Amino acid sequence: MIHTKVCGSRTDLHRKKKLWMVSELIQSTNTSSSSSRHLSKRSSKFHPPVPPLHFTMCGILGLLLHDPAVDAAAEICEGLSLLQHRGQDACGIVTCGPKGRFYQCKANGMVRDVFDDKAIARLIGGMGIGHVRYPTAGSSNHAEAQPFYVNSPYGIVLAHNGNLIDSASLLQFMDATAHRHINTSSDSELLLNIFADNLQQTGKFRINEEDIFTAIGGLMKQCRGAYACVAMIAGFGIIAFRDPNGIRPVGMASRKANAGKDWLFASESIVGDAGGFSDWQDVKPGEAVIITRSGVSRRVVAEPATFAPDIFEYVYFARPDSVLDGVSVYRSRMAMGDALAEEVRKVLTEENITVDVVIPVPDTSRVAALNLAQKLQLPYREGFIKNRYVGRTFIMPGQQTRRKNVRKKLNAMALEFADKNVLLVDDSIVRGTTSKEIIQMAKDVGAKKVIVASCAPPIRHSNVYGIDMPSRSELVAHGRTTEEIAEAIGADLVIFQKLPDLIASVRQFKPSIEAFDCSVFTGEYVTGGIDEAYLAYIESLRADHVNNDVLTSDPRGSEGKGTNGINGINGYHRRDPVATVNGADDTVGLHNTWNIN
Repeated sequence: MIHTKVCGSRTDLHRKKKLWMVSELIQSTNTSSSSSRHLSKRSSKFHPPVPPLHFTMCGILGLLLHDPAVDAAAEICEGLSLLQHRGQDACGIVTCGPKGRFYQCKANGMVRDVFDDKAIARLIGGMGIGHVRYPTAGSSNHAEAQPFYVNSPYGIVLAHNGNLIDSASLLQFMDATAHRHINTSSDSELLLNIFADNLQQTGKFRINEEDIFTAIGGLMKQCRGAYACVAMIAGFGIIAFRDPNGIRPVGMASRKANAGKDWLFASESIVGDAGGFSDWQDVKPGEAVIITRSGVSRRVVAEPATFAPDIFEYVYFARPDSVLDGVSVYRSRMAMGDALAEEVRKVLTEENITVDVVIPVPDTSRVAALNLAQKLQLPYREGFIKNRYVGRTFIMPGQQTRRKNVRKKLNAMALEFADKNVLLVDDSIVRGTTSKEIIQMAKDVGAKKVIVASCAPPIRHSNVYGIDMPSRSELVAHGRTTEEIAEAIGADLVIFQKLPDLIASVRQFKPSIEAFDCSVFTGEYVTGGIDEAYLAYIESLRADHVNNDVLTSDPRGSEGKGTNGINGINGYHRRDPVATVNGADDTVGLHNTWNIN
């Protein structure tokens, strides 16, 4: 079933045509041959006229049950709820039932809102994949919820966590050489079509594992950036693969099931723990894993590269009860607290300041704050009570929304603050919006001095690998000294973790990890190919700019949740509402059962 929608305005179509003409001219100059099917020797220089696609920090999951008569949807839904911290804006599930038919349900909203009993009952089949996403620029419409689907070849669905940094040249390749239409502004759809195009080259009636390994190996030569993906081929099985640097996480686990095994892919190990799976293994950098009911095939299909998992997973994003790449997130945060305690002791001595109490900023910093308090032999108190029904402010899609929600999210107890010098421990300081409000809340209830200690170093650079951090000018640490940061957020003193101490806090549990992606702290990008033009251009497409400058048609626009007027053509955004006809929604290609009574 194919859903249709009315195209954008004549101006939009003219702009799209102009962009592609510019892109084609650039690519004819910078690629070795326009007739080549692979872009293995692309120029690393970014060309601003063609915009990058949108990227997300997400949670991904794949499940294959040994018994095909048992539906997998309910368990996938439970697994996605355990990954909800990785994305609260949209979610989706696609299952594969008898005769290789796909069943889909995806929409904006949290897992509990999208998937009720009726929605789950419509998702038939013993294998499937799922996805949760948080909002980024231009991504707040149902068409950009994942997984994505292509019917040719063989029927494929894919869910992705990360970001491609060479989407401009890949888009030109899709248009001029592969002749595949990219319908959304998501580079997840682009990844899916690269994979599909590589499989198409086999020309086979039926494919095997060797064909899939070859296709993914080709994809890893073509695509640059961070990506952890789960995919499913109709009637065949589920697949996971990870970028050659292993920046974004994904792992696998198994569970005994009668005469065989159930198999799981997930962003974090907590999903396997909760589902009774065991033998958790991380997918290796550059590795592809194919699971069918006949067996498991694994192969590293990429050229060797520096293994550099994103250290911000351990600082903030991952659940503390997960293990990523052999490192316990909980233990690493304990070590961060120990290391930060030494820095705090040193700075407080230099400044001749005494602290009466240590209070964490809920929730991520609790583990580190407790260890820090124990090491400094200071009282540890829960001074902020959290409303658990308000989402994470860091991943909310608008600056005004974040400000309003901080005080809805936290309440300061005067009993723990009044007439005290308070040491607030936070996992990191990004925009400083939340920190400023929290510090003011502490002072409003009587704190004498507020000292802030951050488990992470100052964040001064953009993230291009799938974390939708703000533009550099919006980062409170960008271009500021520690003293200026303290003044900007209203703190009496700010103390940051040293980068070598942060790295050591994680590496000590897995010394074989020689490097981490620390680009938000250092501005050094492990994949290469990032220049000032690229950074400047992606900043122009950030969610805050889009929500403030473009969104005009939806009354919820002030919260950055609008669906009309934000859907883009290849990364550019329309001011006009996008209409639908014949009752169709904005999902293309695969029937979406969401909101059907």
